Amino acid sequence: MRYRVLGGTGIEVSVHALGAMMFGAVGNPDHDECVRIVHAALDRGVNLVDTADMYSAGESEVIVGKALRGRRDDVVLATKVHFPMGEGRNRGGNSRRWITKAVQDSLRRLGTDWIDLYQVHRPDHTTDVEETLGVLTDLVRAGTIRAFGCSTFPAEEIVAAQHVSERRALGRFRTEQPPYSLLARGIEADVLPVCQRYGMGVLTWSPLASGFLSGRYRDGRPADLTSGRAALTPARFDPTLPGNAAKYAAVEDLVALAGELGRTLPELAVAFPAAHPAVTSVIIGPRTMAQLDGLLAGATLSLDDTVLDRIDEIVPPGANLYAPDGAWRPPALTDPALRRRPLADRPAA
Repeated sequence: MRYRVLGGTGIEVSVHALGAMMFGAVGNPDHDECVRIVHAALDRGVNLVDTADMYSAGESEVIVGKALRGRRDDVVLATKVHFPMGEGRNRGGNSRRWITKAVQDSLRRLGTDWIDLYQVHRPDHTTDVEETLGVLTDLVRAGTIRAFGCSTFPAEEIVAAQHVSERRALGRFRTEQPPYSLLARGIEADVLPVCQRYGMGVLTWSPLASGFLSGRYRDGRPADLTSGRAALTPARFDPTLPGNAAKYAAVEDLVALAGELGRTLPELAVAFPAAHPAVTSVIIGPRTMAQLDGLLAGATLSLDDTVLDRIDEIVPPGANLYAPDGAWRPPALTDPALRRRPLADRPAA
């Protein structure tokens, strides 16, 4: 395993990180097996473990805490805050009120006194970013967290936050955690260059494109739309829909390329993000030990310029053939009222 410095923090992290989203009720409910997966990853050189308070409603953090007992000092521990935790108002978002409570809840579940990297899971248009940066800065000064970052922020939100940090003498986002894969390369046009400009570390998620690059979905073969991610969003995976034709065609070309290298499609998929100069670490999220072994096999694969040129021919740089599940969409797109003038004001004359 190789290591890279995380942004300007001076913290060295493994090029492949262990994501814990699949630990708990949503993925693998067997705590003992999940602990073994964490230990196996650490034994193979992974030193960055990434989770979030909302993964399986906090159960993932509990499992990670169990796994790190006796090994905490050797691990860079990252978690996230934003999504609602329970019923009622003010139990989510990016406000000082919620983050102050949420970080204490995460510390308790994780069984630790500090968090190495605390990330804001998504933007919150109801909270001034200065409010968010202010409480995160205070948490660093208190020693509760060592550094903080953002996750799935668009480039313009990252730039705005950096400017607020400079103007208000606040700590700044040191990292960004965006979706990035062979099929979702849109961040190459804006997010990754912005992160390079500000010296931010980048931890990418969903290298298998929510399972589309797992090898399960192939052109000309029936697709099981009743289980896994396909059951949640069947329209993204249904091979009979014309909009999915380009994805299936690209997968076939990528399978052929992986075969020429003597590798599997998942190995190629996991190796690809790590080749970008802006990327610090690629998060893999296994549910089973077998999946961990298969994904970490991609850590040994080095893609030369010839292979990367072939990939560019299949999926052009900056192109998104697949919209990642869970990617943030701004209110300007999701709320029709923000895109439409009042009816009386619409006529031009």
